[in-house]
Amino acid sequence: MTMKKITAGRDVLGEFAPKFAQLNDDVLFGEVWSRESELSARDRSLITVTALMAQGLTDTSFGHHLQMAKENGITRSEIAEILTHAAFYAGWPKAWAAFRMAKDIWADEESADEKQRHQNSMVFPIGAPNDGFAQYFSGQSYLAPVSTEQVKIFNVTFEPGCRNNWHIHEADKGGGQILVCVAGRGYYQEWGKEPQELHPGDVVNIAPGVKHWHGASPDSWFSHLAVEVPGENSYSQWCEPVTDEVYNNLK
Repeated sequence: MTMKKITAGRDVLGEFAPKFAQLNDDVLFGEVWSRESELSARDRSLITVTALMAQGLTDTSFGHHLQMAKENGITRSEIAEILTHAAFYAGWPKAWAAFRMAKDIWADEESADEKQRHQNSMVFPIGAPNDGFAQYFSGQSYLAPVSTEQVKIFNVTFEPGCRNNWHIHEADKGGGQILVCVAGRGYYQEWGKEPQELHPGDVVNIAPGVKHWHGASPDSWFSHLAVEVPGENSYSQWCEPVTDEVYNNLK
């Protein structure tokens, strides 16, 4: 991985301390950091973060180096292990201060890790963002076609807190839907009834004409196969969103 050119010195101190800015950008980063054949940028980031933490310098410069460490390939689990190890030598309070900054910088990777863990828990793909039906969902969902011939089957995945609107499967004859839960924890609720908690292996048979919603629990990803029961002139009638008041009362 080739380091991008650093101009922080000139950007911040170019007029006030031009020589310092030149040494920072051209020597420290331009010559020392760029010697990747001797030591990779990733390893230099590891050393620099540890050295700054050991001195208690958890300021904006430390935040910059944490961000650089992430860009140089250090993962969330690795930075956690690095700071934990260094805490025994540099001091516990210094580690606490470092963790507060690192947690924010690697927050997006934590979400990615959760998505990957959910994917690893099932055999069906999560699929692409469900943009075509996004207007009928609260939160982020994903859709992966499993079967598009004979009987249509889709794997629908919900991020924590995501659920679809109240809706009804209509048909002149036949129709309806079957949900086969494959991963995570979710809920299904019919209008006027108590919500039903769902786990992998649970099956929900939804008759045509029944107003209902389904989605993830507030603290868990959730996936189910949506099996479209063949019917004549079948379609889905989308209704109002599930309010936070209703959703937040889930147990």
